[in-house]
Amino acid sequence: MKSTEHAVIGAVISALGVRAIGNHLSRPWKVVLWGYGLFLSVFIDLDHFVLARYYTGDWDALLEALTTPKRALTSPEWLFSDITMRVERLLSHTIIGGVLTVGSFLVAPFLAGLTALVVYTHVLCDLLRDTKTL
Repeated sequence: MKSTEHAVIGAVISALGVRAIGNHLSRPWKVVLWGYGLFLSVFIDLDHFVLARYYTGDWDALLEALTTPKRALTSPEWLFSDITMRVERLLSHTIIGGVLTVGSFLVAPFLAGLTALVVYTHVLCDLLRDTKTL
């Protein structure tokens, strides 16, 4: 999925997750948590650049994204057109999500819940897109 699509879905899922917390946190903290969820929903895809580096042996995809960030965020398919990494990408997301969930549980259980919810939704959307369901 495109970063903008992940951002929209991440914003909605993060809002639902923060809303589920109820009145246990102040509004500013809820905004911070929502921002965290939104950030995570988009930037978990940075692992694609590490995978691209692994497969190609260079950082060209990252350099291209840094020189044209708007294009990289709105139509990223050109960055990785020569590389097939569907399963590896989903595996990487799952590993990162698991580590972040366990780590955030040590900070606060509700943070772990939000982390798991956002990463699960991200991976689910990627799977739906990969199977042409979405």
